[in-house]
Amino acid sequence: MGRKTSSKLCKMKRGKLFLLIFVVVVILLATAAVSILHDGLSARAKPTALETVIARTARKMAAPSGARNTKNPVPDSPEVQREARLHFADHCAICHGNEGSGDTMIGKGLYPKPPDLRADQTQKLSDGDIFWIIENGVRLTGMPAFGGAGSDHDHDIEDTWKLVRFIRRLPALTPAEKLEMEKYNPKGPEERQEEQEENDFLNGAPAKPPSKSEPQHH
Repeated sequence: MGRKTSSKLCKMKRGKLFLLIFVVVVILLATAAVSILHDGLSARAKPTALETVIARTARKMAAPSGARNTKNPVPDSPEVQREARLHFADHCAICHGNEGSGDTMIGKGLYPKPPDLRADQTQKLSDGDIFWIIENGVRLTGMPAFGGAGSDHDHDIEDTWKLVRFIRRLPALTPAEKLEMEKYNPKGPEERQEEQEENDFLNGAPAKPPSKSEPQHH
């Protein structure tokens, strides 16, 4: 009798557990459905708590288990930090921001949004995890793959490991370093023209007359 009673109790516990899991899944799906009905599939919408958890889990699982234990072969140094800092400003800041917050015009338009690279969710990843994500990207996000065939010709594996060093230091980035990075951020044609005109003026070049397309003020 004891064994039968124990068996029945185990079945009841398993039944309750499956029921609980089913209810939780239904609630999560219902929450996601309400979010979609309310916001549609707009990339501007704020991710729900469920989507945030899924995105973080997907990023954590992006790297294969073997990659997580890979050690950074590039020793840290002020020179390595500066190279990586300027490389980040030129290649990564357009989405992540110079300080790594992800609070940029393009970053706000992505879905899911770029993570705050200074936060624990990123800093707790291993060097191998971060390296693999930079090299291979993450599917169904705005994170591209910078390694392998067809990647940027001025970005190699050593650059990726240097970026890992820089990402580790992001929480302690100084105002002077941020200011230096701004000089290396990609610029549009208008910004480049304005910068050139300022340099010409400072070097004593005569001011250019306004073009015909520019309004004349009297």
